[in-house]
Amino acid sequence: MSFFKNHTGYLKDYNLSFADKIYRFNYLYLFFICLVVGMGITILYSVAGGNFSPWAFKQTLRFFMSLGALFFISFINLRLLIKYAYWFYAFALILLVLVSAIGHIGMGAQRWLNLGFFVLQPSELMKIALILALARYFHGASLEEIRSIKYIIPPSLMMLIPVAFILDQPDLGTAMMLVFATGAIFYLAGVQLWKFGVLISAVLLSFPIIWSFLHAYQKRRVLTFLNPENDPTGAGYHITQSKITLGSGGLFGKGFLSGTQSRLNFIPENQTDFILTALCEEFGFAGALVLLILYTIIIVYGFVIAHRSKNYFGKILALGLTVNFSLYVFINMGMVMGLIPVVGVPLPLMSYGGTAMLTLFIGFGMIENVHINREMTIGRRGGADGE
Repeated sequence: MSFFKNHTGYLKDYNLSFADKIYRFNYLYLFFICLVVGMGITILYSVAGGNFSPWAFKQTLRFFMSLGALFFISFINLRLLIKYAYWFYAFALILLVLVSAIGHIGMGAQRWLNLGFFVLQPSELMKIALILALARYFHGASLEEIRSIKYIIPPSLMMLIPVAFILDQPDLGTAMMLVFATGAIFYLAGVQLWKFGVLISAVLLSFPIIWSFLHAYQKRRVLTFLNPENDPTGAGYHITQSKITLGSGGLFGKGFLSGTQSRLNFIPENQTDFILTALCEEFGFAGALVLLILYTIIIVYGFVIAHRSKNYFGKILALGLTVNFSLYVFINMGMVMGLIPVVGVPLPLMSYGGTAMLTLFIGFGMIENVHINREMTIGRRGGADGE
């Protein structure tokens, strides 16, 4: 028996042929993902007044590019994801630092790197990179180490450092997603609940200090969330119009290309963060229910794939990426319905945006990789297989 040695320990000589990987690929999982993308492109076509320009055509091109990335990531060796996990995290962190120095400014925020042919948002890459690095870290940990306070300091810093850069952009929504995704991985890895209780208590007690560091527009969003009718034409305009549009669609909607609120631009950014309102106006509650069912299927598939993985790295990686996708859905839908403050989180696979589409498909590719290599066993401590 030959073994492949790297920092995670010894890995069994488990090499599938390309034909085997093609056969093991979960095509049904990809099918449901593509259905949601198709719904998104359809709505982008509609909100542009029945034109593929400027959003639907570009989103279609980004979809095919992202699809290529998904297949590439799906078929590479799982060992490479483990081996280069920290390098990918370091690369994403360097990009965040570059954003702070030479980032492209748009809509009052400095979140993008203009590469000429593509405008990259490194904070989206960090969502995937952080989960990959945390999966690598906890893969090599014993339960005793996970329950040690000093052992969870390094992964906490791995989360806090990029969060600090992202808050400086400012991008509260993405920072929240990193914190919640890290907390979910901590819980799944076995960190005791009382530590979460201590952390939450500390955050609540320090809320006055946190409030003082928030930007003025972030404070307005929180206050608007508590009382949107206080300034319906100002800070509360987005959420007020969003609720009106959501309700105007009724049960089955006004019909394709018949939305008035979205077509007349009563909803700002209805091609990005508020695209759900356009869907609900034209296809009503029934359309939103179909989308929610598709999201649920994708999420369930992710958890099932994680459960079937025989290696701990694959379990944590698939779970973390699925939780990250769930956070996109929950935060955006909650924001649009007025259940949480307005933050800049797109509706996954639906909202217009290149970096979000690409990083989501990279994540789906990693989940497919875990599924393809679900029978691979990886020693967690440099010992025999399965230890």
